[in-house]
Amino acid sequence: MTMSLFDQFMSPSYLGIPLAALAISLPWLMLPAPSTRWLNNRLLSLQAWLINRFTRQLLLPLNFEGHKWATLLVSLMIFLVFLNLLGLLPYTFTPTTQLSLTLGIATPLWLTTLIIGVRNQPTRALGHLLPEGTPVPLIPALVAIETLSLLIRPLALGVRLTANLTAGHLLIQLISTATLSLSSSMPAIALLTATALIMLTLLEIAVAVIQAYVFVLLLTLYLQENV
Repeated sequence: MTMSLFDQFMSPSYLGIPLAALAISLPWLMLPAPSTRWLNNRLLSLQAWLINRFTRQLLLPLNFEGHKWATLLVSLMIFLVFLNLLGLLPYTFTPTTQLSLTLGIATPLWLTTLIIGVRNQPTRALGHLLPEGTPVPLIPALVAIETLSLLIRPLALGVRLTANLTAGHLLIQLISTATLSLSSSMPAIALLTATALIMLTLLEIAVAVIQAYVFVLLLTLYLQENV
């Protein structure tokens, strides 16, 4: 039973070929292609409105230098949203439940923001490690604590995204299994669990979008500290 619960998080393969690359490239194929007409259809207009609203909200805490990252951050947000929602479809695989993917995204971006801060503002970047007015005996301990908190940022980004999605998928599978088991013996209780399953699925859709937004928002805050 325990193994069957976590089988959904195993990377699928076909004829020995891992299909994770196909799952990662699928979201870009689902986006509608831009039109050459003067007026777009409703789907493209809705997509453009959502992207503009998100870009405006994302760039609020950033100064002008940080606006250069707008394309990367918006593309990352759209990419993560589609990957998170992909796992809610039947017979699909969620790549963002793999720490190898989330850490592979978080670590280079976090390291880039850190390198930018050290290169452009070395004094200010190093000043974050030691709060102003710290007593002299506490300086070594605070520097070690601040350095550790700085180094675990990419780990926190990756684990937060993976843990939230994994927990939601496990709950959906547990409730769906209970609904199927109770459908023949106790239909009334099965109806209640089916209702809970529908509500949990809607909640998971919201969690998929919110977690992608939180991931990009934290990267934006890390960038704001270094630009």
